[in-house]
Amino acid sequence: MSAATRLIASDPHVGAGNALHRFEIASLSYDDLAERFRPIFAKIAEGAVAREQSRTLAFEAVAWLREAGFGALRVPQAYGGLGATLPQTFRLLIELGEADSNLPQIFRAHFAFVEERLHSRDEADRKRWFSLIVDGALFGAAMAEKTDGTETTVTLTKDGARWLLDGYKYYSTGTIYSTWIVAVALEGTDYVSLAVPVTAKGVAIEDDWDGFGQRLTGSGTTRFHRVAISEDQILRRVSVEQPPKTSYIIAYYQLFHLAALAGIARAVLRDAIDFTRAKTRTFAVPGKSSPRHDPLVQSVIGRLASLSFAADTLVDGVADAIDQAYQAALEGADATELYTAANIKAYQAQQIVIEQVLEATTQLFEIGGASATSESRRFDRYWRNARVLASHNPLIHRERAIGDYWLNGTPPVGVLQAVIQSEAQAKNAADARAVNP
Repeated sequence: MSAATRLIASDPHVGAGNALHRFEIASLSYDDLAERFRPIFAKIAEGAVAREQSRTLAFEAVAWLREAGFGALRVPQAYGGLGATLPQTFRLLIELGEADSNLPQIFRAHFAFVEERLHSRDEADRKRWFSLIVDGALFGAAMAEKTDGTETTVTLTKDGARWLLDGYKYYSTGTIYSTWIVAVALEGTDYVSLAVPVTAKGVAIEDDWDGFGQRLTGSGTTRFHRVAISEDQILRRVSVEQPPKTSYIIAYYQLFHLAALAGIARAVLRDAIDFTRAKTRTFAVPGKSSPRHDPLVQSVIGRLASLSFAADTLVDGVADAIDQAYQAALEGADATELYTAANIKAYQAQQIVIEQVLEATTQLFEIGGASATSESRRFDRYWRNARVLASHNPLIHRERAIGDYWLNGTPPVGVLQAVIQSEAQAKNAADARAVNP
């Protein structure tokens, strides 16, 4: 976002430490925020079918959002951002998902990067990154790998006064649209999170994501070959011996998928209504007729509206739970129980939202007969996109974790935590064998 498009001027008197919650600036209402972005959402929706048919990556749509300051949505007003609350953010993401479900996923890693900076105790760190974001920087992710096991093979090695990053990642969602890449590498026994400019020498981004849905997210390969990394690009280190503390990031990441799914449900309802109102014939009814007055069609529309409402409501509920944890953390309280509650609520919502939205994407075809299957409409994209979103974090694993929590009080564990725990167990086992061969 250029300086000319900033909605809120930055505050030169921002304090140090962990005091973001002390900034007394009136927050924008949801209507204010929606008024800013809805014209862009409408333009994105207009081109959704054409992009899907030709598999045209959403560079133009991302640029529109970046110029309007969407990437600075959660950046506090004191730093020049819009200062949106968590509930406001996810409601906007639902609206964006209704326009095109690829877009919330494209921005997922970027918003997670912002959220982590909000919890930083380093004021210089916040100012540095927030300033870049307000000026339009976008962050993609290079975390996961296509290996035989759940592990990190990308390495960070010391080379004099600098570091060198080597290896490749897959599922690099949003990276092809970004200006920076947030990657995870292994340096000795430490997991290192670092930020890399996409223009850095040795970085290569490939558009090889071949999923049958969410085809425009750019979730393909990112390669690093002797990429020079300076110390100020290293964001944090996590040792195998000291796994990361509990946070609401599991729920946060999951809620992006749920918001996109809720957006799909809204789009299904919208298209079903428009399609029905325009029809002048009904299956098995001679001559012209009005399907909008057909009780069977009305029943399907009623079901789609209910499914969409339920998905919206569940997303709102999880967003409120995350916000409670966020507010508690800002006040310096121990938010561990609130983190766990938010993560479990996200898991529980996931069980229901996915089923409801997949049902909606199938029920859509009950109101139109064969004409609803026309490739000019691409109604099939709703099921394909929903199915792919649902596949990222398999329901069966989350359902088991929910049961373990309610039966045994076991808090959910994120992927990185699980990998670190696995590495720690392997290290302990190796140490034990060394002592007692």
